[in-house]
Amino acid sequence: MSLQTVPPLAGEGISAEPRAVSGRYLVGALANWFRGAPTNWTLCAEVVNLNSEVNQPHRANWDPDTLRRFGAQADRWWDPKGGVGALHDINPLRLAYMESRLGLFQRRIIDVGCGGGILSEPMARAGAVVTGIDMCEPTLEVARQHAAEANVSVTYLHRSAEEMAWESPGVFDIVVCMELIEHVPDPASLVRACAILTRPGGSVFFATVNRNWLSGLLVILAAEYLLRIVARGTHQYTQLVKPTELARWGRAAGLHLAHTTGLSYLPLIRRSRLISSTAMNYMMHFEKRES
Repeated sequence: MSLQTVPPLAGEGISAEPRAVSGRYLVGALANWFRGAPTNWTLCAEVVNLNSEVNQPHRANWDPDTLRRFGAQADRWWDPKGGVGALHDINPLRLAYMESRLGLFQRRIIDVGCGGGILSEPMARAGAVVTGIDMCEPTLEVARQHAAEANVSVTYLHRSAEEMAWESPGVFDIVVCMELIEHVPDPASLVRACAILTRPGGSVFFATVNRNWLSGLLVILAAEYLLRIVARGTHQYTQLVKPTELARWGRAAGLHLAHTTGLSYLPLIRRSRLISSTAMNYMMHFEKRES
């Protein structure tokens, strides 16, 4: 199925009712089949599966306490010295990594868990068509306001990844999910939703923190409680994600692991670089191969 047969995104004429959208998608697939046009039955099966498994929109895959915590610091999202200052430091490296893997120009990208838009805007400036989704409305308002002031075109929506996957399956060339998977109750569901959002031949990028004694010591104890460069309570040790876990969830969602890289960040001098070790921060690039 070509991208032209996929329903448009919310805000571009899409119905607010997810069931209607997915139903229209399946009707379009059947119409293509009757006309003899190429039809992506694998993607259709994923859409149908959303109706019967855990990824339905009514299943909340977010933590209210986490949303309140991020909402409380919404007005400091664009402050390089604020609670997300470390993200300001490492985002240029993340952007360069994605550019080196496949390029962003004219790609249709969704930033899952976009927060205040500090990565969405640079991707838009790189020439991508960007949609940012988040469940924290205060941070979305900050993102919208900043984009308007900076004259950067980004569409921001109050959606979970699961809701968006229900509405717009197979739409995006690239799905970006940075520093979110360690904050949701059901990370496997998030990975599956990201896979469904991706068009066949597209890519998914995740960034998160490994779970081991070293990350617990440095990411939580040192960063949150000693240096205070990250807001206290941002990370819970048991929710950190091992690379083997993320790779397994990706495979289960039909994704192929294309590349993994570690990321080193020195907060005192605010420098970051890519490294081979994934003992702390790391990124994974998955591909959704053509059926």
